[in-house]
Amino acid sequence: MIRRAGAIGAMLLAPMRKLYRRWTHSMLLRVITSTLVVGLAAVALLGAYVTTEIRDGLVDKRIERVLAESARDVDGTQQAIDASTAETPGDLQDLVYDQFEAQSRLGGEGRSIVWLRSPSNDADIVLTPPVTEQRLVTAISPALRESIEPGGGQFWQFTTMPGSDEPAVVVGAPIHLRSAGPYELYFVYSLADEQETLALIQRVLALGAGVLVGLVLFMTWTVTLQAVRPVRAAARVAARLADGHLTERMKVKGHDEMATLATTFNDMAASLQRQINRMEDLSRLQRRFVSDVSHELRTPLTTIRMAADVLHDARGEFEPAVARSAELLATQLDRFEALLADLLEISRIDAGAAQLDFDEHDIADIARDQIEGLYPAAAEQGVELRLWVQAGRHTASMDAPRVGRIIRNLVSNAIEHAQEKPVDIAVASTQRTVAVLVRDYGVGLAPSQVQRVFDRFWRADPARARTMGGTGLGLSIAREDAMLHDGSLEAWGKPGDGAAFRLMLPRGSRGLGVRPPLPLETTADGFEALGERVPLATEAVGL
Repeated sequence: MIRRAGAIGAMLLAPMRKLYRRWTHSMLLRVITSTLVVGLAAVALLGAYVTTEIRDGLVDKRIERVLAESARDVDGTQQAIDASTAETPGDLQDLVYDQFEAQSRLGGEGRSIVWLRSPSNDADIVLTPPVTEQRLVTAISPALRESIEPGGGQFWQFTTMPGSDEPAVVVGAPIHLRSAGPYELYFVYSLADEQETLALIQRVLALGAGVLVGLVLFMTWTVTLQAVRPVRAAARVAARLADGHLTERMKVKGHDEMATLATTFNDMAASLQRQINRMEDLSRLQRRFVSDVSHELRTPLTTIRMAADVLHDARGEFEPAVARSAELLATQLDRFEALLADLLEISRIDAGAAQLDFDEHDIADIARDQIEGLYPAAAEQGVELRLWVQAGRHTASMDAPRVGRIIRNLVSNAIEHAQEKPVDIAVASTQRTVAVLVRDYGVGLAPSQVQRVFDRFWRADPARARTMGGTGLGLSIAREDAMLHDGSLEAWGKPGDGAAFRLMLPRGSRGLGVRPPLPLETTADGFEALGERVPLATEAVGL
């Protein structure tokens, strides 16, 4: 039952969310909505004020006429009764009927008359009080009757006609019928004409308000559209510029502020185009320079390598200082060759000439091969490598050498910064993504360093000695290789708590999934929950 109610609630909220998203993404819709709300509120307040004033004016004038008319008729009736010589019950009854008919003729339509015996009347003569309609007696409230006292003035109150919702006003006054005692004379005035007049005025005001709001909305829509249309055009041109179409420009019409905006925007776009073209030219020159230098250095480097190998092979015949120099020469030449290889690879990636050979591979096998290759170097540093693999196969279409290079760079970087603490490598996958997580527990990275860790030639601590001969390009190349696979390479770190790097590659053409297979922030105890530890071949032989 709860699930069903939640599903119904979600169905009802979906259109509201869609409308809200559309409202937040459209300035024209927001302006029109705001104008509509403010306009309706203003018209409603103004209409209420005008209606109230007109109603009060109509009713007040009507009450003044009613009170003057009723006071005149009551005085005339009382004078006629006082001037009469009627004393017997029959004569008094005739006198009452005569006065009733006279008052009915004077009042005309819209006025009814009710005679009632006063509650305080204790005379022996009892007359039949005449009324225009018997149902009108219920329109006279007990409170009004209590206000009418013998010898007092007239009182009035609003009421409704019995059997309908027609408004009316009742005016009452005392009448003394000689020996018959005190009676009460009531005039019931209908306010139907005033109600119809007020309804007509309200209809006219509502029609005028609707026309006014429509005109305001039309004017607002027209004015806002004139302002929004150039903004939309600027947004489309800006999007085209962002996509690389640097020749896109806005159309300039007229000489107003919008034309000034379009001209300024076009000047800015032209300036950006010049700057981008200049940067592209410089970038091409830089890439060409790096590529040419790298290629040109290979020939002399080969000659130097041959001479260095001869010296290194014959170092046993040299003096200790010369022999040590031969060893240092060979080591630095190795680093130089690695740097040249990385520079050539960066040049190929920048030039868009990187060649990938995709095939189905299990990334767990690639990770195990790279870890076993680095196991001796890790043992020399006193670092234990631990591989954790989630159950199942973790295959994806990839360039195995490049993915292997990514993992090798990540693991060697972790060994470099592990400070003789273990390095954990985890492999897991989801339906759309395969992932490798490399975690060390060494010096770590500050948040500001995480933002730059993939920059070329950047090092977190330039003064620290390089124990494994890195070139400063490994992580940069690793990220480029991941991007060539439409994947991602992310970093996390905390000073004193180590760092983590997560490689994610898509398993198909749908791209990376929303849910990552491995959490980027993982503690040492959390790897047991990610998968089973896989024994390495190098561990079995005691390396």
